[in-house]
Amino acid sequence: MNPASSKAIYVLLDGVGDLPNPLLGGLTPLEAARTPYLDQLTSNGCLGSVVSVGKGIAPQSDIAVFNMLGYDFKDLEYPGRGIIEALGMGMDFRNGDLVLRGNFATIDEQGNITDRRAGRIIQHDEALEVCLTLEKSLKFTHNINVTLQPSVGHRVIVKFSDPSRGLSSKVSNTDPAYDRIDGMGVARESTNLKMQNCMPEEGGDSAAASAQVINEFSRQVVQILANHPVNSRRAAKGLKPMNAILLRDSGNHLPSIEPISKRYGLEFGSVVDMPVEVGISRITGMHYMTGGDINAYQEKATKCMEQIKKWDMVYVHIKGPDEFGHDGDAKGKKTSIEQIDELFFGTLLKNVDVSEIMLIVSGDHSTPCIRKAHTDDPIPVLFTGGGVEKDRSKRFTERESLRGSRGSMKGVEILPFATKTLFRRSKE
Repeated sequence: MNPASSKAIYVLLDGVGDLPNPLLGGLTPLEAARTPYLDQLTSNGCLGSVVSVGKGIAPQSDIAVFNMLGYDFKDLEYPGRGIIEALGMGMDFRNGDLVLRGNFATIDEQGNITDRRAGRIIQHDEALEVCLTLEKSLKFTHNINVTLQPSVGHRVIVKFSDPSRGLSSKVSNTDPAYDRIDGMGVARESTNLKMQNCMPEEGGDSAAASAQVINEFSRQVVQILANHPVNSRRAAKGLKPMNAILLRDSGNHLPSIEPISKRYGLEFGSVVDMPVEVGISRITGMHYMTGGDINAYQEKATKCMEQIKKWDMVYVHIKGPDEFGHDGDAKGKKTSIEQIDELFFGTLLKNVDVSEIMLIVSGDHSTPCIRKAHTDDPIPVLFTGGGVEKDRSKRFTERESLRGSRGSMKGVEILPFATKTLFRRSKE
């Protein structure tokens, strides 16, 4: 390929899809938002709608992003989000260790979950202090070593190791908000706001031992954190206690997948910030750069411009809208989209010649504010810039995307279509 004439930037806006919201006059946040730069890009491109993983599947971001990058794991066992995030944080791991993604959460005296994210306001030093206490205090029936590594905010990775044998990942979640299907985390609507008992999902001693270890962990965490100094200090500040850890998406082996450069014949860079996106970049072999704070949209645009000078395609993951969707904050999500438009897309348009570079814009999944959870609702996907034929689309919105010329697409179809267009353009 001639990289000077066939480059692309691929932007995924985390959880950007939504449903009509009464707080926005029956509009979605994308429809209500003022987005002049996205409107400009859309007017010069073509729209479609995409379901990232499949109808009826409300995916977590990790498997959704893999699908949007062209990996559907139909012929491979998915390793689990815990493994992906652990790799993103550089956590030491060997096959046979059991790794899970955790949430610091708040429960009441009856064991009801009152906040799955402990109010989101968690400082890294608080999480680190709690993790160190737990590592020193936890005791297990089996000879188990446990490691807890705090990630961003309420997120934590938990690793169990048995020196004498491998542990099975065939166990259920304790987090009631997510099911685990073929290793993938899938959001579910749950009225049961209590921590779930972990159950083995296959026969044999290994799965039974893993479930026992997880249940012993969960019970002890609640006991140890009930009067922990961190929670005493949080109570004095009017903050919710982080007095439980909800676990999900177990994994016990490193994934082995085809490098993305080999799959598409392109060298990929990426601009990412959350550990799960760093992990995905590492697994697929992208040349990644971190993009600063999750709201540092202008910095992400600057890093993207640096990357596109070096590589054929740059993948950018922008977290912002998803958290507002989970919190049910439609106005906040609208504002987040407007900030992304001005600071990220505005910066790109002022510095990048989009007649020479293709832009692909979509999301990894929908996170409707009225649901406060991921859903399988379609997301807009925009192809614009060099080599793209225009349709009549004017705005990057859910309803407009249903009328776009690209029609309905699957997540795994996005990059094959884009790269086919790039290769065709490079031969012209």
